[in-house]
Amino acid sequence: MAEKYILAIDSGTTSSRAIVFNHSGRSVGVHQLEHEQIFPRAGWVEHDPQEIWTRTIQVIDGALINAGITKDDLAAIGVTNQRETTVVWDKNTGQPVYNAIVWQDTRTQKIIEELGQGDQNKYQARVGLPLATYFCGPKVKWILDNVAGARASAEAGNLIMGTIDTWLIWNLTGGVDGGIHITDVTNASRTMLMDLQTLNWDLSIAADMTIPASMLPKIVSSSEQYGLVKTPSVAGVPIAGDLGDQQAATFGQACFEPGTAKNTYGTGCFMLMNTGTQPVLSKNGLLTTLCYKIGSSPAVYALEGSIAVTGSLIQWLRDNLKLIETAPDVEELALSVEDNGGCYFVPAFSGLFAPYWRGDARGAIVGLTRYVNRGHLARAALEATAYQTREVLDAMEADSGVKLAGLKVDGGMTANQTLMQFQADMVGVPVIRPVVAETTALGAAYAAGIAVGYWSGEQDVIDNWAEDVRWTPQLDPTESGRLYRNWKKAVSKTFDWVDEDVKE
Repeated sequence: MAEKYILAIDSGTTSSRAIVFNHSGRSVGVHQLEHEQIFPRAGWVEHDPQEIWTRTIQVIDGALINAGITKDDLAAIGVTNQRETTVVWDKNTGQPVYNAIVWQDTRTQKIIEELGQGDQNKYQARVGLPLATYFCGPKVKWILDNVAGARASAEAGNLIMGTIDTWLIWNLTGGVDGGIHITDVTNASRTMLMDLQTLNWDLSIAADMTIPASMLPKIVSSSEQYGLVKTPSVAGVPIAGDLGDQQAATFGQACFEPGTAKNTYGTGCFMLMNTGTQPVLSKNGLLTTLCYKIGSSPAVYALEGSIAVTGSLIQWLRDNLKLIETAPDVEELALSVEDNGGCYFVPAFSGLFAPYWRGDARGAIVGLTRYVNRGHLARAALEATAYQTREVLDAMEADSGVKLAGLKVDGGMTANQTLMQFQADMVGVPVIRPVVAETTALGAAYAAGIAVGYWSGEQDVIDNWAEDVRWTPQLDPTESGRLYRNWKKAVSKTFDWVDEDVKE
């Protein structure tokens, strides 16, 4: 019998990627394409959903070609996606009524304030999340309130909504011709609309946000056969895995025991700690989220620290300041100096996420003197990722009562040796990267493969995981403490920037 493979679709914030994995969890073919970042106004971030759909088909075809296989060699397809990014579309025409509003977007701040009436944790006990611009529900309300004809069409039952996984699965399974309208528990838990205990939509919160229940997708597990693809190049292959990108990476990193954690370094940084089959509500600015649900097995929960801007800060240095030509160049520039020269860069471009949740914050570079040069700026930009991760780790240990013995890491920025060493210095525990560093797509592949019997279960994931590089702390704790203390001081300078006098 010919060898079979699993195809993972990884629809990220800046690009779409498809990867073909073999039974050992190794990539045998990959294709990746960027999509446009749309910034209509300060604080607004959008994507074109149709472009993302087109890119998805292109990367699927490219990955199959690069792997030298056809759809007949695939056992299943898994999907993982940038979470919270929200699409509203007409189920009869398949046309979005507006661009996708990206998770980084801050336009819903006034909606958040009106919903909360001074209580940021109004819904936390039910959904595990603070009221923040990050999440989907308020984005849907904004579209219905601001796009001509959208509310009337939604109330007539013509509009449906979803995160990017929902948009892609609906299109892959036929779109207007019988497309399946679903989302998994991990993505649903990022809408601010799903009850953590029942795993059903909380219709009273949807009513608060004036979102018709008819718009909401069916909530399913992260690993089951949802339906068959109708798109020609992969027609007939079952879609069987669906997780938000950070939960997919947690699964791919084999974080199956309560207390195990991983940090993914991408556009933003996202640390998740498995807390087992009961949700743990945070008292320290973290999110309570679904980690995964495999078929009919009990749901597993996680604490999450979400950082809005890490890798995208390096892109900003490249694209906006023209400080570097390519993102990897930042490491060489940072190594041209011995330290940060007293310079700290707080990239609150979308406000501050965990553990602060300050929508009024904006980015700041502090500690500037005439001594500071472009190398110091590059170093400060890299160090910002490590400092923000330390803040999240401190909160996670306080909430969980668990002291991490090591931090598993993945994502594109883990190729930066300077950053990873400084990260180990800052958190004071070993930082460990696996052989397959892009574990987001791998986690989605595992979920799909387990659903169709390609892998037997979590033990196969554990057996396939292998350590590649380990960075151990080398900086004197007194010095790391001094740097971190100054970072906290720098963060405080970003608060209260957006007010009535600042036009967004």
